[in-house]
Formats: sequence, C-alpha cells, structure tokens
Amino acid sequence: MGAPFDISFVFSYLPKLLTTLGTTLFIVACSLLAGMVVGFLIALPRLYKVPVLGTLSEIYISFFRGTPILIQLFLFYYGLPEILKLVNVDVTRAPVLLFVILTYGLHTGAFMSEMIRASVTAVDKGQVEAAYATGMTTYQAFTRIVLPQALAIAVPVFSNLVIALLKDTSLAFTLGVMELTGKAQTLGAISQHFIETYLALALIYLVISYTIEKLLLVAERRLLQHEDRNSPVKKTFGIQKNLSYRRIIAEMGSGKGGAGL
Repeated sequence: MGAPFDISFVFSYLPKLLTTLGTTLFIVACSLLAGMVVGFLIALPRLYKVPVLGTLSEIYISFFRGTPILIQLFLFYYGLPEILKLVNVDVTRAPVLLFVILTYGLHTGAFMSEMIRASVTAVDKGQVEAAYATGMTTYQAFTRIVLPQALAIAVPVFSNLVIALLKDTSLAFTLGVMELTGKAQTLGAISQHFIETYLALALIYLVISYTIEKLLLVAERRLLQHEDRNSPVKKTFGIQKNLSYRRIIAEMGSGKGGAGL
C-alpha cells in the first residue's frame, strides 16, 4: 500500500513531470515525421496496384497494426542489434531513444499509409475527369481538386493518430527512456504517492491531447472552406463531404486494430 492520499502532491508533481515533456514531444515529432515518409512509400504500391510491392505493403501493415506496440519495441530493441551483427554492424551502443523513434515511426507509418490511401481514393474520380475536361493539367487537377479534399478528409484521422501516438509513448519507459510516464514511475516509487502521481500524469496527457485536437480541428475547418455550397468549385465538381467521410471510414476499418491480409 502507498502513502495516504494527499491532493497537494498532484499539484507539486505537475512541474516535476513537465521537465520530461520535451522528451515525449520529441519522440512524437520524430515518429510522426518518420511515419509520414514511411506511410507515403508504403501507400504508393497499393494506390498504383504494384503486384509484389503491394503484397509486401499489406504484410507490413498487417504486422504493425496486428501486434502490440510493446512487443514491437522489444523486438527492435533486442532483435535488431542481433540481426545487424550478422552483417558486422554494431548498434549495441546506439541510444535507446533511436530504437524507440524507429519503432514508433514504423508503427505510425502503417497507419499513415492507410490514411493516405483512403484519403486519396475517397475523392470521386469524376471530379478529376471534370478537371481534365475544363483543360486542367494533371498537376493542376491534383493540387486544386484532389489534394484539398484528401487533406480535409485526412485531418480527423491524422488527429486520432497523433493523439494515439502521444499515448503510446508512455510505453517507452519500459526501455529506460525517461519521458513523462518514466518520470511518474520514479516519483511514485520514491514518494509512494502513486495515485497523486498518476493523476498529475493523466492531467498532462489530457491537456496535451485536447490542445492537439483543437489545433487540428482549426486546420480541418480551414481545409474545408472549399466545401462552401456557393463556391464555384462546389458547383462545378459537386464535392460531397459526407460521401468522402463515409468512404474513408469504410477504407480505414476499425482504426488501431488488427488488419487481415
């Protein structure tokens, strides 16, 4: 049993936990950047239906969506150095943070690829054909018709991915990374005020998640300005927001769950 509950510890622990907020946000930012690059590369073979690469992309997505992130952390941290030793590459002295970002980046890339693929395919092909009919080039059709709609469709899914990644970083402490959860574990063990420590930790995660959600909601609304019923684009190409959202929901499936091949 821990020490008796004392609400004052919640407020006293907030500034102590915030000292490791930078590490958590650094992991999130680097993982998102890596995930976007990986997601784009993984999405391309499925968008263009490249036979062999498309199958490999599906296997990749199925693995990272169908296995727990904690298992993936252990596999990369303990398994990757052993595999690289076979080709005389020693990474045993590499920072733990490198393995953490690599794992989260590859994990996020699987979900990013599905987001990119579903967002692009959700845009009605008839709109692209109409753009060509009005004399637009392929680049103009993509940047003026497809991209604005795909971005607007992707923002809600992207927001969910960012928040999910933020919460998933709480597992990095299992490899010894001193981020928010790792700091909370240390404070709780020293003071025995576990409830107060985790209440303070939950409050920080809640505030950050809420802030991210609101910021991306503003971005979504700005991107959806082309949905104005009286706009020339709306009248010419018949953009249908509800149809696009129904399609992406169908494409994305159940979100952060298992994906069958």
